[in-house]
Amino acid sequence: MLLLFRYGNGMDTVLTTTHKTTDDTANPDIYVIAAHPAWRESRVNRPLMEAAKALPRVQMQDLYSSYPDYAIDVPLEQAALERARLVVLVHPIQWYSMPPLQKLWLDDVLTYGWAYGEGEEGQGRALEGKDLWLVATTGGPEESYHPQGYNRYFFDAFLPPYEQTAALCGMRFLPPLVLHGAHTVDRQTVVSHVETFSQRLQSYPDWPELEDLEQCAACVVPMRDRSVAHDDPSNAGNEFFAGPPQGKLAPSGGSALHEVKSVGTP
Repeated sequence: MLLLFRYGNGMDTVLTTTHKTTDDTANPDIYVIAAHPAWRESRVNRPLMEAAKALPRVQMQDLYSSYPDYAIDVPLEQAALERARLVVLVHPIQWYSMPPLQKLWLDDVLTYGWAYGEGEEGQGRALEGKDLWLVATTGGPEESYHPQGYNRYFFDAFLPPYEQTAALCGMRFLPPLVLHGAHTVDRQTVVSHVETFSQRLQSYPDWPELEDLEQCAACVVPMRDRSVAHDDPSNAGNEFFAGPPQGKLAPSGGSALHEVKSVGTP
């Protein structure tokens, strides 16, 4: 069933819905994480989220609704990841990357010794063997992602951070599903895109292209490459930490300071 919603700003949103089974024996094995800072302005990501919600094998997480204060429940998120075979990131591309709350989710949830690196009982292998799938939209049309276009690079040039995140966690990075020009594509293009997304979720892992897609080689970050713990008295005054203590920092050792900013995106 297709439902057309028209918001006060004149934008149409197409929602694809199905009858969701009430079988309590269904065990969700797909974790879909949607991140959009302005859902009312979304033409594509919102119907993608609604389509995923309708599927019994999917556990849906709307980051901006669940964590408006940016205080992420790490144990809850890690438990959801452990149950899943497939992890799906659904969001618009903002400044050639992901929305800020999605980035914070990665920083907080994918901890050293759990998602990657060396843990107390061996390497961080909680996500090893799982799949990561990026489902993204861009405001610019496909031709803008070209050496002669205003984005100067093919879209694939902006994917290495996603692919390496998967690799560091022992996950397989699946071929992304991307819709370009989300602000301007016609309604039927949106409907077809949502249907493809829904069909893919339902048929996973029986995708023809996955037969020849190999697991990524192991990428283990040794403890010696981690930042020095700021609670070690012997290191007092030697290093400034804006982020959490050792064992919690993101692979880059980046800051935990984040700016909250909402912009109109697809």
